[in-house]
Amino acid sequence: MIVVGNHTREPDLRAALAAVEDGLVGATRSDVPFISEAARHLARPGGRRLRPLLVLLAAQFGDPDAPGVVPSAVVVELTYLATRYHDDVRHEANASVAVLIGDFLFARASRLLAGLGPRAVRLQADAFKRLVSGQILETTGPRDGHDPVAHHLRTLAARTGALTAVSGRLGALASGAGEEIADALAVYGERLGVARHLAAELRSPVQGAPTLPVLLSGDASAPAVAEARQEVHRQCAAARKALTDLPEGPAREALADLCDTVIQDG
Repeated sequence: MIVVGNHTREPDLRAALAAVEDGLVGATRSDVPFISEAARHLARPGGRRLRPLLVLLAAQFGDPDAPGVVPSAVVVELTYLATRYHDDVRHEANASVAVLIGDFLFARASRLLAGLGPRAVRLQADAFKRLVSGQILETTGPRDGHDPVAHHLRTLAARTGALTAVSGRLGALASGAGEEIADALAVYGERLGVARHLAAELRSPVQGAPTLPVLLSGDASAPAVAEARQEVHRQCAAARKALTDLPEGPAREALADLCDTVIQDG
């Protein structure tokens, strides 16, 4: 796997990822046992931790041991977990609990952000604004006469791509990698996030949710699936292109490998 550094092309991120897990445990701790248990339910290890991974790989282009790197990774994951709880509201789960736990996680993310400086706060706020806009676009659907496929891709760029984009940007800036690298990694992160979501739609579509194959044909016919798979390839190609001017090395290769993983998953 990319994250453990068993390949010569891959940076060893095990210690940093362990620090992120520790940070998530601390951030989900509360004096109210119910809150702690509910918040930790989604924060338990086992997932791919894509967003923290993007932060840590982006930091490889600067000083990966800079003090703001791990907190940035914790912040983006807390934000992601909070949005998952708020998604439960839209899917008619236990709405009051989901809202409160989501808000608790946002509060903890905000506290960490305050220690990263005003620019990090602004960047995360802008990403969250885009994310919420994407959720609204998904809920309202395309306006009459507008292309539903274009609307879906625009929705994903905001709802999913915004947080993966800011993950790359925060990692680069926290490590001192510089503006050009941060810009490139933000583009990469957004395209990768969209591609990954599209690949997930192909693997296991959510009942009642719009997916690209359905929007392309009205059902999940073979030509529509093939066309949707081509869109995954296009998004990954755009992500790879963003890496072109980054310094060569294990981090860049690992980011490219993530594109291959997304394509294989789709």
